[in-house]
Amino acid sequence: MVTTGLPPADADVARVTEALQMITPRWNVRVLLTLNRTPQRYKEIVAKLPYLHTSHLHSKIRSLCNAGLAERTEHSARHVTYGLTPRGQQLLPVLPRMARWAEQHLEKPEQPLAAIEQIEDTLALLTRRQAPAILWVLKSRQEATALALAGLVMPTGFWNNIYPHLRQLIDDGLVTTEGTGQPYRLSRAGEALSPVLGALSMWSAGRPIDGAARHPVWGNSAPPSVNPTRVWTSHQARFPAPPAVPAAPATPARPAHRPGWATGELFS
Repeated sequence: MVTTGLPPADADVARVTEALQMITPRWNVRVLLTLNRTPQRYKEIVAKLPYLHTSHLHSKIRSLCNAGLAERTEHSARHVTYGLTPRGQQLLPVLPRMARWAEQHLEKPEQPLAAIEQIEDTLALLTRRQAPAILWVLKSRQEATALALAGLVMPTGFWNNIYPHLRQLIDDGLVTTEGTGQPYRLSRAGEALSPVLGALSMWSAGRPIDGAARHPVWGNSAPPSVNPTRVWTSHQARFPAPPAVPAAPATPARPAHRPGWATGELFS
């Protein structure tokens, strides 16, 4: 079980970690969105996901059914349909929050990423080993040393085993530190995960995600005044960060950046 050394948070982190494990495996989000329609026969689902081999799709649907997010309804021996359960439908509003976070904190590639890819990138970061527990502790305590984090997150292991996880979260732009021996804290991007992790926590506890703003850990809070966000992308090999350039003279304000997706398109 994932632990944080903060008893009230342990069950919360464990539930969120389990929820992430349900939806993060490759293609699961795409299958969920495809099932978000009236009940469909298997051949109709296959036609909407032509890039998935039929046996692979079958295992994905079965795993989502086992997780309680999808359901199989047998109308007769020759008439079987698949669709989302109410639990699966309640999870869908969390996905646009992930896309919005990625739109604001992912490095912008040459070609805009589709919302579904932004969601998958966000999920890939949140499912890093020990990531939810470390993020929970840092959000709860504001900052912590590596030794303190290890005692809370990995109480039964060697304390220096926390460093690979911290380095990964720093590379991902979610955690920051001022140097060796200095405490760790959430970056602006890490703080900005509040709507995502708050909503996942509420959903995993069986509560309306509208209550995410009142979450005891991830509820609305002012962002830190230091440590600006480090832009990053999980597609670093494809889209390397551009080299730094000198500050340019002041220019007239440009129009606000328009996201590369619309809410309605996410579920189309």
